[in-house]
Amino acid sequence: RKSCAVPSSPCSCSWTSSSVLLTFAVDRGNFKTCDQSAFCKRQRALKPGQSPYRALLETLELSDSRLTLQLINDNNKVHLLLELYRLQGNMTRVKINELKPLRPRFEVPDVLIAEPPTEPLSVLSKDDNGVVLSLGAKNQRLIVSARPFRLDIMQGPEVLLSLNSRGLLAFEHLRLHKDTDKEEDGLWEETFKSHTDTKPNGPTSISLDFSLPGVEHVYGIPEHADDLKLKTTDGGDPYRLYNLDVFQYELYNPMALYGSIPVMLAHNTQRTMGIFWLNAAETWVDISSNTAGKTVFGKMLDFVQGSSEKPQTDVRWISESGIIDVFIMLGPKPSDVFSQYASLTGTQSFPPLASLGYHQCRWNYNDQEDVKSVDQGFDQHDIPYDFIWLDIEHADGKRYFTWDPHKFPQPKEMLQGLMDKRRKMVAIVDPHIRVDSGYKIHNEITSKDFYVKNKDGRNYEGWCWPGNSGYPDFTKPEMRAWWSSMFAYDQYEGSMENLFTWNDMNEPSVFNGPEVTMHKDALHGKWEHRDIHNIYGLYVQMATAEGQTQRSGGVERPFVLTRAFFAGSQRYGAVWTGDNAAEWDHLKISIPMCLSLGLVGVSFCGADVGGFFKNPSTELLVRWYQTGAYQPFFRAHAHLDTTRREPWLFGPENTALIREVIRQRYALLPYWYQLLYQAHKTGMPVMRPLWVDYPKDTATFTIDDEFLIGSDLLVHPVTEEGSRGVTAYLPGAGEVWYDVHTFQKHNGAQNLYIPVTLSSIPVFQRGGSIIPRKDRVRRSSACMENDPYTLYVALSPKKFAEGELYIDDGHSLNYDTKKEFIHRSLTFANNALTSSNLCPDCNFLTSSWIEKVLILGASKPSKVLLKMDGKETPVDFEFDTSMSVLTLRKPGMNAGADWTLLLQ
Repeated sequence: RKSCAVPSSPCSCSWTSSSVLLTFAVDRGNFKTCDQSAFCKRQRALKPGQSPYRALLETLELSDSRLTLQLINDNNKVHLLLELYRLQGNMTRVKINELKPLRPRFEVPDVLIAEPPTEPLSVLSKDDNGVVLSLGAKNQRLIVSARPFRLDIMQGPEVLLSLNSRGLLAFEHLRLHKDTDKEEDGLWEETFKSHTDTKPNGPTSISLDFSLPGVEHVYGIPEHADDLKLKTTDGGDPYRLYNLDVFQYELYNPMALYGSIPVMLAHNTQRTMGIFWLNAAETWVDISSNTAGKTVFGKMLDFVQGSSEKPQTDVRWISESGIIDVFIMLGPKPSDVFSQYASLTGTQSFPPLASLGYHQCRWNYNDQEDVKSVDQGFDQHDIPYDFIWLDIEHADGKRYFTWDPHKFPQPKEMLQGLMDKRRKMVAIVDPHIRVDSGYKIHNEITSKDFYVKNKDGRNYEGWCWPGNSGYPDFTKPEMRAWWSSMFAYDQYEGSMENLFTWNDMNEPSVFNGPEVTMHKDALHGKWEHRDIHNIYGLYVQMATAEGQTQRSGGVERPFVLTRAFFAGSQRYGAVWTGDNAAEWDHLKISIPMCLSLGLVGVSFCGADVGGFFKNPSTELLVRWYQTGAYQPFFRAHAHLDTTRREPWLFGPENTALIREVIRQRYALLPYWYQLLYQAHKTGMPVMRPLWVDYPKDTATFTIDDEFLIGSDLLVHPVTEEGSRGVTAYLPGAGEVWYDVHTFQKHNGAQNLYIPVTLSSIPVFQRGGSIIPRKDRVRRSSACMENDPYTLYVALSPKKFAEGELYIDDGHSLNYDTKKEFIHRSLTFANNALTSSNLCPDCNFLTSSWIEKVLILGASKPSKVLLKMDGKETPVDFEFDTSMSVLTLRKPGMNAGADWTLLLQ
């Protein structure tokens, strides 16, 4: 849901007709370019060259785990303090702050899950030119060069990464305002359109450059509507990280969107690395291509011999305030970088199983009757779904935590009706609060003094959906605790245990603010909004998720969808790509947008199916369902002024196509659930680029029109209008892939042309994998809880396969607090399929059983025996010679038991 432009009168925004929607594109004039952002312009004017900073080696202090060293800027004699840490798990942390700042500079709290554990640092050698430190593993060293100051991380003779090798370290120190300062530089005041930013602390920006020899492919730093592989920014704007409510965003450009995760991954055939720039202020990232060797200078590096033709990527980070606090994750494998980042900021929260089902949403379902009729429509058309959603019109005058007394007079009755069908609801709760003395929430926040303040210390007010609104200060722990308490069943009137929450507009969106957001000189306690802007949305989702868990007495898992996010947001729920449009290019871009989020921790990602703005053609709608059904978060959503588009409104043929793909999603829920569990445990992305699993295959490095789900499913959605065929790249020399619809076998390491019709969604299962499915699809995921499993065993050329099966109650935290789950390893080797227990001290019982096993790429056995509890019993089977598919019917073992199926 999206803000319209600033309303000219104090009334709610409204569109006159849906035809208006067709003429809108982003109004770029509402959002700054680097040239219009004073600190970005100042920093970008600094060109690569000799750095004015040098290290004062005589100030070096080395404790067990930390090295400190002063840096001096020879131009202005300001001293900085450098801190270096060697972290457990092959990471290095670099912090740079003023040695004696005029007042404290902001350091981002609440993003790291703990103070990262360190390992000992030791000096290998030291002279007048610098210091060489050991980073322990595999001949890794950290070299500190003194004049000019520079850091190099090396392995053997190779430079992995250099800091300040282009001399772009720049640290604007806090200072007193002198009348002689030139105002036009935007140092102490800056105006954009009609808004003036007073900048009481003056210039505080920071910058640092990183060089990556041997690297041509970098990824990450979401959120941008752009390709997976990041582009160079020479000649254009840098990538911007500044959470903004961007109306009708454009594609393929570096403009900021709703969320910011300042993490970049670098990948080549030898190694994967990551850079995590922990700063919550407005940030710009420049990327350029170079040739290694050209930036290597300084006596300590004379022994570095590199071909001058080696490619190199140079990256420069620029932030408006705060300190330099950067984590260098040295991999070397993609999975190592994911676990390194997870050790810092946590993993994807493990969602309730139902939230992996299908979600039906629009702005807005009109009233209780409308909700009931849509719910019945799914049953009448035999389409499963789990959640129906209510947007802002459900509340009484857009006062969140309330219900419109005319449209939703009996919310509990409505929720009970859904519960009787084992379905759920999401209602929106936005963080802007209507200024209204008759509104309990507003009055409590006011009396507790929990609102953000403006620069003069009064409550900050801005315009949003309800009209004049206050903005709770979610940076305050006591404010978050109070907000969480509002989700209690006795506080949130009409709520029940099957009501969950959507946090929108949490950038925060302020319709009449600069760039449609909060003034940077607004105050959160002693800190300015400019310091904390990009973590505001994370705090809103954190407090909301905590409230959902608390209301159940700490027993139930929350489900919260957020629009704004930051590093660490993965711990609190799901993210979607915001207000897209019903256009083919928006369908295409949903893939790289979610892939980029997955690479930096946020696995639970999706895009509005069908497109939020405008009306999709029937073909586009069907193709979007086919794509969305294979992305982690699967929700259809639409703007207030679009025509209704429930799945059955486009004629019986299209209803059948949409039904079929939603049913495919439900059949695969056991696999999706197991992957989310894995993401929660390890940080591995669920929806991932092919290079994650094929890191040496350069053909995969730029692919972003197809993707892997886990390691075992490859999906190439059809995203071109009128397509008659797609070409999918099947990776893996010596591997095979099976078409999941036809079981046809194809070799890896080839481009495969696939003819398609409107019913086609090309999906392949990797030979060597076992995927559990539930092929009896019912009206919701909860209705399928005790249903039997079918195992799809896809054999490798060596007649081997492995997979897992994960089962728990689907909704509580007992998997964590009481070890109540089943986790089994499934292995096919030597003509035997075996289920063994991966968690012997876990306790959970399931009534689900194995009703069928399909073995793809099999040979025909003479008999099949089930070996279980010391007994052997014959199993019925049939063999399709033309497709080499062996089907075992009703072997009948419990899904949680130990067993072996012997093929003889």
